[in-house]
Amino acid sequence: MIVDATDPETRDEAVARAAAVVREGKVVVLPTDTVYGVGADAFDQVAVAMVLAAKHRGRDVPPPVLVPTVRTVDGLATDVPMYAKILMRQFWPGALTLVLRAQPSLAWDLGETNGTVALRMPDDMLTLQVLTEVGPMAVTSANVTGQPPATTAEEAQAQLGGAVSVYLDGGTRADSAASTIVDCTGEEPVVLRHGALTADRLREVLGTTVLHDAPPGTDSEAGTDGEAGPAADAGPAADATEADSGTPAGQERVVDPLAAIEARPSGLPVPAGSLRSVGAPESLQ
Repeated sequence: MIVDATDPETRDEAVARAAAVVREGKVVVLPTDTVYGVGADAFDQVAVAMVLAAKHRGRDVPPPVLVPTVRTVDGLATDVPMYAKILMRQFWPGALTLVLRAQPSLAWDLGETNGTVALRMPDDMLTLQVLTEVGPMAVTSANVTGQPPATTAEEAQAQLGGAVSVYLDGGTRADSAASTIVDCTGEEPVVLRHGALTADRLREVLGTTVLHDAPPGTDSEAGTDGEAGPAADAGPAADATEADSGTPAGQERVVDPLAAIEARPSGLPVPAGSLRSVGAPESLQ
């Protein structure tokens, strides 16, 4: 069902309907500041599995988590470095995804996250309204893996069909590049994917903190189209989409602007009692 949220007079009702669906443990499609996303309550393990199933995606590519406010991060991540807090204050809401160490006590299951979580606060009024109502949501781009990400509710419905209970129509969303992804699990930040925010723009607010353009041992030079080097399994393409995993052999990889990281694992150890051991978790936009 497509619910129109473009009319200011009915917008609140449309948001309330989408929020109700999320509370019921079902899947919704909603607009973000990049493309349309498909998501569910981040703490509902079955609902998150339904999101991955709708995309025909496995647990090896967990979705990122969208949050309504910066304050939400304290409940989801631990050992948040000061440089990450600076980046949040300067660029959230916006096209910046931060990879942080996840709180090990959280009873959620996002997939194979290696003890990390990718967080973003999107710069979209409709999505922020829904997030304010329901809390953190696991959201990835609204498309079947290997297909182009949806820029309208109709495009999303054509791909995902009955796997989604409500499609929140906020108009066309195709104005922004994929979010920049920064690994904040170490002493210094590392760009995992170059996107809407350039590394130089990030450096302007980081002061003496060193920002690495790619993980150690990889080609740190970004391509002329803004694509990340081989550090990432897939970086943002020139058409502002983010790579989706699972593309059949011989086909061009399509980008999933909401995917968190299809890069190599962070290498963090996974102690007993961590997210993975509690059934825990890792495509925003």
